[in-house]
Amino acid sequence: MRVSITFLFILLASSLFAQSKAETQVASAVENLRLTMINPDKASLEKITSSSLSYGHSSGLIENQQMFMDKLLSGGSDFVTIDLTEQTIIVSKKVAIVRHKLFATTNDNNKPGEVKLSIMLVWERSGKNWKLIGRQAVRI
Repeated sequence: MRVSITFLFILLASSLFAQSKAETQVASAVENLRLTMINPDKASLEKITSSSLSYGHSSGLIENQQMFMDKLLSGGSDFVTIDLTEQTIIVSKKVAIVRHKLFATTNDNNKPGEVKLSIMLVWERSGKNWKLIGRQAVRI
């Protein structure tokens, strides 16, 4: 048992150190976005997204930053839970591409639902922060 726990600890520690500093920062930005989409507020949404945001839905609808924020803040897009799996992060200088699976429960306009999506996020370094500049979703 003790050997198993030690091996697990070494394995987890190795995977943590495998991420570059930029990848860790991007992963943190993705987590901040996830949490902000569940409990949206204008200041947080403005901080995490670019004014030139292109936010693509699986339906084909494309929103800009203002449309994306308005929908979340009005409850037109209401995420109750969001779970992300199979996340990969590729960083190239000041740009990062994140892919993951998104499983969520929703309550859009007080109508309960579920979504299962494959997502691609494009992030850009802005000073010390990463801002979302692009997102595209497809149904799983």
